[in-house]
Amino acid sequence: MQQKSSQSRGVLYDKTVPLNKSEKHLINSAHLLLIASRACSSQNKARFFLGGWCVWVCVCVWKMRLFVGLYQLSSLLYLVALAGCEEDYTEDEEMILSLIRQVDSRPVLESGSSAQFLRCTKDAWRIPGQYIVVVRNGTRDNQVERTARRLRVNAARRGYLISILRTYSGAFHGFLVQMSSDVLHMAVKLPHVEYIEEDSSIFAQGSPWNLERITERGGSFPNDGSEVGVYIMDTTIQANHRELAQRVMVTDFNSVPEEDGVRVHRQASQCDSHGTHTAGVVSGRDSGVAPGASVNSVRVLNCQGKVIPKYRRDTLSVFAGLEYIRASLQVQPISPVIVLLPFAGGFSRTLNAACREMVRSGAVLIAAAGNYQDDACLYSPASEPEVITVGASNAADQPLTVGTMGTNVGRCVDLFAPGDDIVSASGDCPTCFTAKSGTSQAAAHVAGIAAVLLKENPTARSVEVLHLLRHHAAQQVMNPEALPLEHRLTTPNMVAVVFKSPSARAGEALLCRSVWSKRSGVMSFDTAAAHCLHGEEMFSCSSYSPDGVWAGERIEGRDDQKECVAHNGVGGQGVYAVARCCMDDRVQCQSFASAHMGTEAKCPSPQHQLTGKNCGWAPSARRQLPRAGEVTGATSHASCCQITSSLECRGNEYQASGFMEQVEVSCEDSWTLTGCSGASQGSAPHGAYARGNTCIVRPSRGERGVAAVAICCRGKDSGSWVET
Repeated sequence: MQQKSSQSRGVLYDKTVPLNKSEKHLINSAHLLLIASRACSSQNKARFFLGGWCVWVCVCVWKMRLFVGLYQLSSLLYLVALAGCEEDYTEDEEMILSLIRQVDSRPVLESGSSAQFLRCTKDAWRIPGQYIVVVRNGTRDNQVERTARRLRVNAARRGYLISILRTYSGAFHGFLVQMSSDVLHMAVKLPHVEYIEEDSSIFAQGSPWNLERITERGGSFPNDGSEVGVYIMDTTIQANHRELAQRVMVTDFNSVPEEDGVRVHRQASQCDSHGTHTAGVVSGRDSGVAPGASVNSVRVLNCQGKVIPKYRRDTLSVFAGLEYIRASLQVQPISPVIVLLPFAGGFSRTLNAACREMVRSGAVLIAAAGNYQDDACLYSPASEPEVITVGASNAADQPLTVGTMGTNVGRCVDLFAPGDDIVSASGDCPTCFTAKSGTSQAAAHVAGIAAVLLKENPTARSVEVLHLLRHHAAQQVMNPEALPLEHRLTTPNMVAVVFKSPSARAGEALLCRSVWSKRSGVMSFDTAAAHCLHGEEMFSCSSYSPDGVWAGERIEGRDDQKECVAHNGVGGQGVYAVARCCMDDRVQCQSFASAHMGTEAKCPSPQHQLTGKNCGWAPSARRQLPRAGEVTGATSHASCCQITSSLECRGNEYQASGFMEQVEVSCEDSWTLTGCSGASQGSAPHGAYARGNTCIVRPSRGERGVAAVAICCRGKDSGSWVET
C-alpha cells in the first residue's frame, strides 16, 4: 500500500490505488484511533495515540494478516482511550464513528450520475476551498442535513476533514461547505445534489466616491496608465493581489530598520498594508486611477510604517532608495517615470536636495503633504518646491480631518485630492479590500492622474505635469473657512480631477500659477521672496500685507535666478511676495524700472509685451498709487516679455465706486492672467494677488475708489484654456 506524505492535505493513502476488504479494515482502524485522539485530554491523547499507532504499524509489518482481529483490537484500544478522556463526542462525531464501523457491511450509496460543478468566470474572484452545495427542488430539510452528514462521512473515510459553514432552506436548499477540492468528486455523486458552485467574491457596483469625484467633471474610466513606470517608496506590496496581478515588480531593494520595541511581530499583512493600498489606488484593476500602470516596489518603510533613518553611515536610508531608483533607471531606462513618496518627515534640506536632483534628472516626484494639520513647509519631502505636494480632501471637497489629525496645508501644497475613507487593496489576502485615509492616499490619486497624462504626453517635464494638474483641477471648491486663518490665502483651493483631454500639452497655451513666499519678518523693510521653478518664467510680481503696511515689491535677478521680493513697511506685521510663474518656452521676461520716481515704467520696445507692473517706495515716501500715469513717491517697475512668438497682452481694469472689502477683475476666456496690481487715490491697499484667473485687491479700511488692474495675455494660436 502506498502512503502519501502528511503534507498532502491530510490524505493518508493514495486514493487511486484500489483497496481490498482487509486494507479497508486497516484504514478504518486508523481512523478510529485518530478520531478518538481528538476527543482526549492532552495527557491521555499522547499515550493513546502512540500506543494505538504502534499496533497499527505492527499490522503493516505483519504482512496484512489477522485483519479482523486487529480491527477489533484497535476498536478496544479506542474504547479504552475514550473512557479516559475528559471530553465527549459530539452527535455528528458519534454518527461518523457509527457509519465507519458499518462501512464493510453497508456500501455507500451514490447517485448514478454526477451533479454539475460550476465555477466563477473571473479567476481572481474565486474562493477556492469553499463551495455551495445545492440540492434538488422538493428536497426536505432533513434530507439536506443527511446529505451534508454523508459528505462528512465519505470525506472522513478518505482522511479529509470538512466543515459545514451554513445550511440554507429559503431561496434555495443546500449548504455551504469548506473542504479540499479533492473531495469534489465525492460531493457531486451524493444523492439529491443538483449542482455544486465554487464560492466567489461579489462587489458593489457603484464607483467608490473618490473615483467618481475625480471623473465627475469631465473625465471617464477606465484610464490607461500603461507604458508609465511608477516607483512606490513604501512598505512591501502584495504582488499577487487581484487588483495588482502581473503589474507589480518587487525590486531587490528591501533594507529597512528594525521595529521599535521587542514585541513587534512582522506579520505579512501588516508589512504589506500601506504599500498594497497605495499601489491599488495608483493602478488597481477596479480601485485604481490608472489601471495598467506598472508598479515598482522600493521598500523604505518597516512594518510600523517608519521611514529608514535619513542619516546613517550604512545604506539603510531613504537616500539609498532614491539612489537605487536613479541607478536602476540608468541601467534600464524607463520613460516616463513617476516616483511616489507617500510619507513625511521633519524638514530636511538634504532630503529636499536629493528629491530636487531626481526631478531634474527627468522623474516626476509626487509626495504626501503630511497628516498633522500643520504647515506642509515644515516637513520633507513635502516642502521641496520641485516635488508635487498633495493634500487630502474628503467627499465634500473639504480639507481632510480625522480626529486630532488632518491634512497639512499652506503654500507648499500644490493641490488636493481625495484622501478620506479610500477603498483599495488590502494586504490581508489576495482578494481583500480595506479603507484608509490620509495624504498618502491623496498623493496616490495624483500619481495615477499623472500616469494617465504621461501616457499621452511621455516627454512632459515635471513642471508641465504640475501646471496641467492644476489647470484641470476643480477650482474654488473648498470652503476657505475650513482652512486655518494664516493659510487661507496661500493654500491652493483646487482638487485634482482626470483630464477631459489628457493629450493636451502645456505648450499649446499659456499656463500660469501664483507662488507665495513665506511671510516676512516684522522689522522695518524685512523682505520676503518668491521663486519660480526651473522651466518657468516669472511674468510679474506683487505683494500682500495683512495689515496694509508694506513698502512695495520688484523682480530682482536675471534668467533662472529671478525672485519676486516684497518689502515690509515701518510698523508692519509682515508681508508676502507673490510671483506669477508661467509655462512658456517662447518668451523671455525682464523687469524695467521707471526713469524717474513718480513716473510710470514702460517696456523698452515694440518687441516687448507688458505682462505685469509693480511699485517700490522709498522708505520715507507716502504709499499712494494713482490711477493715472504718475506714481507719487514711488519707483514703478514694468515686467516686459520679449516676443519670440505670437504673444499678445492687454489690460483690464475695474474701479469700485464706493468701499468694497475686495475689488476683483478677471480675464476673459482664452486669456491668461499674468499680472495683478492695485491702484488707489489715497492710502495704499493691502496689496494684490491672483486667485485663479482673477486679480483681487483688498483696500485699506474705509478706502474708496480702489481699482484692480489685471494684465491678460494669450498666444494667438491659443485655445480656450484659462490659467490656474
